[in-house]
Amino acid sequence: MSAPLSQHLDNTDTLADPLPALGMPGLLVMDVDSTLIDEEVIDELGEEVGVGDEIAAITARAMNGELDFRQALDERVALLRGMPAQIFDRVYERLHFTNGAHELIDTLHAHGWKVGVVSGGFHEIVDRLAADAHLDYHIANRLGVDARRGMLTGEVVGDVVTKEVKLSRLRSWAQENDIARIQTVAVGDGANDLPMIGAAGLGIAFCAKPTVRTAAPHTIDERDLRKVLDFLQ
Repeated sequence: MSAPLSQHLDNTDTLADPLPALGMPGLLVMDVDSTLIDEEVIDELGEEVGVGDEIAAITARAMNGELDFRQALDERVALLRGMPAQIFDRVYERLHFTNGAHELIDTLHAHGWKVGVVSGGFHEIVDRLAADAHLDYHIANRLGVDARRGMLTGEVVGDVVTKEVKLSRLRSWAQENDIARIQTVAVGDGANDLPMIGAAGLGIAFCAKPTVRTAAPHTIDERDLRKVLDFLQ
């Protein structure tokens, strides 16, 4: 494989640090919005009800680390109150897998790797993406629905997928498959991806916000997920 596209080294990193080996079992964990897919799903939902610009502004601040993720999520979801649940079907049809996503996943599977996603988005969309991409694992938030009226309640139901949850899933899925840390890869674009990016054997900021690019050990600036393979030995 070719050399990494770019590296940021801190006091704990050296050029001699080993990279994951494609020929050995491993685990890749990705973010979904703006990583596995080109879009931000919550922004697309907002567009459907005429609050797209307001939601997008909150999303940008949260992904840049300017807002607490839970606070930003609650503010955006509240704006979706009263939206018909069928809206997910229309939004899903507008989504696009990032260039190279299927090829990356298929290549890793062919070498015995596991692939999962951890998303601050919503199961109503992520479940479908996971099925279409043949993912091994996926976790996301779930929106409340008033079953009688078939409308969104403007609330998140159950536990929220925070940066801590993303990190814990990276570790638990690796442990479940007896995969060493050095054989784990984490890819994301937002501030809430940084803990898992920092903890993985290979952490990559993918077309990320400036603060994330600065903090991540490796970066990819081209929207082609096949570039992840360039880092694997």
